[in-house]
Amino acid sequence: MTTKTKKTTKKKTTKNADILVNVENLKMHFPVTSGVIMQRTVGQVKAVDNVSFFVRKGETLGLVGESGCGKTTTGRAVLQLYKPTSGKVQFNGQELTELNANEMRAMRKEVQIIFQDPYGSLNPRMSAGDIIGEPLKVHKLVSNKKEYQDKVAELLSVVGLSPYMADRYPHEFSGGQRQRIGIARALAVNPSFVVCDEPVSALDVSIQAQVVNLLEDLQEQFGLTYLFIAHDLSVVKHISDRIAVMYLGHIVEIAPANELYFNPIHAYTRALLSAIPIPDPTIEKTRERIILEGDVPSPLNPPEGCVFKGRRAMKKGQKPCSDTTPVLVEVSPEHWVADCPGCMEK
Repeated sequence: MTTKTKKTTKKKTTKNADILVNVENLKMHFPVTSGVIMQRTVGQVKAVDNVSFFVRKGETLGLVGESGCGKTTTGRAVLQLYKPTSGKVQFNGQELTELNANEMRAMRKEVQIIFQDPYGSLNPRMSAGDIIGEPLKVHKLVSNKKEYQDKVAELLSVVGLSPYMADRYPHEFSGGQRQRIGIARALAVNPSFVVCDEPVSALDVSIQAQVVNLLEDLQEQFGLTYLFIAHDLSVVKHISDRIAVMYLGHIVEIAPANELYFNPIHAYTRALLSAIPIPDPTIEKTRERIILEGDVPSPLNPPEGCVFKGRRAMKKGQKPCSDTTPVLVEVSPEHWVADCPGCMEK
């Protein structure tokens, strides 16, 4: 994917920088029920299990991992679109899990989401202008029709669409244009924090570059803070200040983008990075590809202790995975890793 060079270099964050979003011990478990009339809970799908991280004002935290690891569920639980099973989610010092429905609705002006599917996230019965303008009406951000129309036209222009497209319906737009409408809808209430839930995964490569560049420009223009969820590690490295790696509902490593790519410590992070293709046949032919063993365990019945247990190709003399649940430890400034002695061993 081709992306333009950023106009400004990534800021150097420090521990004293303002933290906008702070997540502590977040759990999102979905009950599994049995029976038709008399239903009873027979298990719990541990989609997100004891996740902690923070996002500083104005930065982008990338969240990566394979399908089904809990990335989207984490993003939705942070925004209270799913009510977390337990844990704390603080936004600008305010605890979101304690807000009632009316208080959370008011908070939606500050926290927004760009959905993954540009085809399914737009109401086919509403025009682009109505979709973008609905948040303005809900939060009473405009006082008359003229102001409403001007604001919708401005938002369309900001995301690179012509204002005359406001009367068109979703089926009249391409995938990239629909995603731009989704971005405009998220920006309508002037939020501080936006969860980008795989905003480019359903788009072709050339359109991906346009959307990523647009997100970078909007962040610079409006001072936005992103939680950027994606599969494509090259896209995440390009846009993120820091990256968190997720596996089976747990965060196993968090580090600055360059640090994670040049000095990965956790075994799962190393395996993910080895899967990134290099557009040089000579290097690609000689580099080591880390092959994991077995399949991803079910979140209904995850392994005891280290969730990565059984996935490493064990060599003679290597340490086994921990029998207790690892916790994140800081191995170098800003670089946190799950403290499983087996997974940290290279």
